[in-house]
Amino acid sequence: MKRRPLSAWLEQLVFIGPAFISFTLIVMIPFLLGMYYSFTDWNGVSGTVTFIGLGNFKQILFNDPDFMRSFWFTTRFSIAAVILTNVLAFILALLLTRPLKLRNPLRTVFFLPNVIGGLLLGFIWQFIFVKGFPAIGQLTNIPFFNLPWLGDETTGFWGIVIVFVWQSAGYFMVIYIASLINVPKDVLEAAQIDGASPAQVLFRIIVPLIMPAVTVCLFLAISNTFKMFDLNLSLTKGGPFKSTESLALNIYTEAFQNNRFGLGTAKALIFFVVVAIITTIQVRITKSREVEA
Repeated sequence: MKRRPLSAWLEQLVFIGPAFISFTLIVMIPFLLGMYYSFTDWNGVSGTVTFIGLGNFKQILFNDPDFMRSFWFTTRFSIAAVILTNVLAFILALLLTRPLKLRNPLRTVFFLPNVIGGLLLGFIWQFIFVKGFPAIGQLTNIPFFNLPWLGDETTGFWGIVIVFVWQSAGYFMVIYIASLINVPKDVLEAAQIDGASPAQVLFRIIVPLIMPAVTVCLFLAISNTFKMFDLNLSLTKGGPFKSTESLALNIYTEAFQNNRFGLGTAKALIFFVVVAIITTIQVRITKSREVEA
């Protein structure tokens, strides 16, 4: 093999070096330090760090009901939010790829909630749940608006789901629209000529052809729901009685409020492994169903 000239190495160093250094400093070094601290009892402040091996992991798995409760809440939330977000986004994409006069303005309207920051969005919806819905309930006597939306475990759960779906559906809608536009028109016309019903065209032609978009949307939705923190903090703060506390909020509380940084990073490591396994399985399953036009 020919040796590369010095100019080629310098060229790669100039273009790749800054990105590699930034990635190493911002991602790799904190990740490796977090793995190390997960095996210690460090409180995040003290200069003394004691290595305790698997002690943190044993405590999490066998003596931490709050972590198990937050894990179960996050799992239920992820299942509900992923399904509802993708179904709604796909329906909106189907509607907004039709020849409608207000198609572009409607796309903008549905995408706008994704632009608003999570904390700000949470505080806006907190006002709606606490002040807006009760006011409407008093005027209309509709039971839906008189529910204790952020004061009960069940309604608090669905309140967070509603806000997440409302915020995220527009973003996934754009991905589905881009994929639906690229579905070959001749294939759809041939199916209609052969007498295929709209349901058969949708589920046997359109859905298989847009599976790459489904793969991307499911991956993003799963990772975003498991990492959900800002909406949880601004809407319920994990209440009432930690019944709506997500894994991310539980890790944050453990590390930065309880000053048990070692235990918090151990939870974060378990969290990372679980999400990595779930998303890997999801990507493998959905990619196996992708077809070429």
